[in-house]
Amino acid sequence: MILSNLLLVSLAILSLAVVGCMYRLLKGPSNADRIAALDTIGILLLSMIAVICMLLKTYAYVDIILVIGILTFIGTTAFARYIERGVVIEHGDD
Repeated sequence: MILSNLLLVSLAILSLAVVGCMYRLLKGPSNADRIAALDTIGILLLSMIAVICMLLKTYAYVDIILVIGILTFIGTTAFARYIERGVVIEHGDD
């Protein structure tokens, strides 16, 4: 009983953190701040799904956690490359 209440409180705190990151994503002063906020939102979603797995006492969502983690990493690196060079995929003669 105490563990489920703690997990529910942690879900509430994580959802408040997502709201704060959404504010930074929309009002960020620079593109780098927006990318960091988007990456943080991805990590918070991973955490929320992990807490839901613990609440439901199942391993069914572990695959979803892995997929979101991979997509968050790829998205962050693509946005960072776009800020650095202006393009994500370079078409050049190698």
